[in-house]
Formats: sequence, C-alpha cells, structure tokens
Amino acid sequence: MKAFLLQFFTWWNGQTLNTRWHTWRHGKEVGRDEFGNIYYEGGVNSDGLTRRWVIYNGQSEASAIPPGWHGWMHYRVNTPPSAETYKPREWQKPHQPNLTGSPAAYRPKGSLLGNRHRPQVTGDYDAWTPGS
Repeated sequence: MKAFLLQFFTWWNGQTLNTRWHTWRHGKEVGRDEFGNIYYEGGVNSDGLTRRWVIYNGQSEASAIPPGWHGWMHYRVNTPPSAETYKPREWQKPHQPNLTGSPAAYRPKGSLLGNRHRPQVTGDYDAWTPGS
C-alpha cells in the first residue's frame, strides 16, 4: 500500500502511475545498469524519434545514469550499452550523487557556508554609490 501511495503522490520515488501505465502499454525493456535502473523505449516523441526513458531503482536521480546509458538516453548513440560490450573510458569517473544542498556540497573559497575564513579585505575595492 505504501508503494502505491508513493507512486501516486511523489515523482521522485521510482515511477509514477502514469509512467507505469505508459511503460506497460508502449515500453520495451532495452537493458539495465549496475545501479538497477531499467531502460525502455517505445512510442514516438514530438521530434519523431523513438521515445526513451529510465525507471530508477529507488529515488529518481538523473546523475545516477552511467555515461554509456546517458549517451543512449540523449540520442548521442543508437546502440544501447546492453547491445554491445561497452567499457567506460579511463577518464570517465565513477558515479557520485548530486551533493547540492547536503553538508558535502561544494563550497568555494570565501563562501558564507564554507568552513574556512573569508579572505581579508585588502582595500583595493571602492564600492559604487549612486550619483558618483
């Protein structure tokens, strides 16, 4: 019952009821990735291309799509990684979740939220005042 309510009232916990219905009617499973996400295609989008979508394993997090699947999802390649022996390049980094809004988020030097001291004012800046 809880899973049904989550699908009915939230979009960030896996698939919604509408996505489940569309997948049941039009979706053809193309493959799965190492995170348990399932990729589908079927139907036609507004550009006349075959529609592609992913059903996330757990919380919907766009950054959780591996590079090979990202290329397929965005029509950069026509062959999904499941239909070839895709190997990530050595320069491709492993997945990291989006840390925005979390304590581990990037805080640049001088940020009010950073844990470092702000740099001392040097006096080389003159604030603008109206009429000057």
